[in-house]
Amino acid sequence: MSVDVITFGCRLNAFESEVIRRNAEDAGLDEVVIINSCAVTNEAVAQTRQSIRRLRRERPSARIVVTGCAAQIEPAMFAQMAEVDRVIGNDDKMRSEAWRAAQVALAAPDVEITAEKKIAVADIMAVTEMAPHLVDGFQGGLPRAFVQVQNGCDHRCTFCIIPFGRGNSRSVPMDAVVDQVRAFVEAGHAEIVLTGVDLTSYGADLPSGTRLGGLVKQILRHVPEIRRLRISSIDSIEADRDLLDVIANEERLMPHLHLSLQSGDDMILKRMKRRHSRRDAIDFCAQVRRLRPEVAFGADIIAGFPTETDDMFARSLDLVAECDLTFLHVFPYSSRPGTPAARMPPVAAEVIRDRARQLRAAASAALRRRLAAEVGATRRVLIESAIQGRTEHFLPVAIVGAEPGTVQMMRFSGHDGTRLLP
Repeated sequence: MSVDVITFGCRLNAFESEVIRRNAEDAGLDEVVIINSCAVTNEAVAQTRQSIRRLRRERPSARIVVTGCAAQIEPAMFAQMAEVDRVIGNDDKMRSEAWRAAQVALAAPDVEITAEKKIAVADIMAVTEMAPHLVDGFQGGLPRAFVQVQNGCDHRCTFCIIPFGRGNSRSVPMDAVVDQVRAFVEAGHAEIVLTGVDLTSYGADLPSGTRLGGLVKQILRHVPEIRRLRISSIDSIEADRDLLDVIANEERLMPHLHLSLQSGDDMILKRMKRRHSRRDAIDFCAQVRRLRPEVAFGADIIAGFPTETDDMFARSLDLVAECDLTFLHVFPYSSRPGTPAARMPPVAAEVIRDRARQLRAAASAALRRRLAAEVGATRRVLIESAIQGRTEHFLPVAIVGAEPGTVQMMRFSGHDGTRLLP
């Protein structure tokens, strides 16, 4: 039996792909390739389409199923592709009955199926609860495992299409999260990463009212054998008191935070419908650094948002230094049909490309500075593969001859501009 899952996009998709794989195999699917798609940018959607066409050439006898955010948002587009055999929605993909239905449909006699009959996509906005899913481990024994604790988003940033692919915010009950973390730790995963679409909204819909910081405390209390716990991208304006407390006092929570900042200019932040200001971002980083001085920050920044002037962009560029950011995810603005930003006056494509280039150059310089500051230090390094590991601060380390999945103490003699060298 062969079920291959190809994952695009976020860490949340990485966890969901494991659930998809298990459900598809349990349903008896065979010779099937499932594409778990991303819709965050037009480029992500284009990459999914290219992958579908390539797979059909490489595996002409395989059935191709498309799911994920892009499939949820644009099911008809994928269903009209001759290479695609079925399109499954973002909530449906997590349900075993959807894969049993797919098995029946794909096992039917080889007759022509209309595009409309390929689609199994429900209304994502009608989904109000998170069904817990317990996964024994990640395929291939990866040292890092991702745990879904939240899905969807109640906010409507003007550039973002993802709520229409994920629905409104909903949280996994705390006990189920703890059980999943324990299962991954017992399976031998050395590091656990908590993921969600809007992670810091965790718990707002739960009767207990426990927020993200409280969840982290409960995980660390009830799974004492966990060695390394990370939290993925957060909205700093929603960081709760318990989260700040555990950042300050728990060494098993890794000193690395990735922030959803998007811009360093207040007017652009308002036009994005973000809930923080430039000063909020700077103050949050300073506050966390007082609590845990060695912390490393990453951030998402959009280059060339509609109406962004040179001066507005300069404030985003300056934010790299003002927040002392080490890692940057740079997104050249991508207009998504149906979003308010798509109706705003655009920035010229060549200007967007140049601004993205400047941000990436600033990011490279910031990483080099942090790497230089680590020379001579000794850190615990998670060995990810035969050639690379990561420190507690998520800094990449060149690896030679160490066993993947282990955590080793290493002293750094230098760096090559992108990685630390033992």
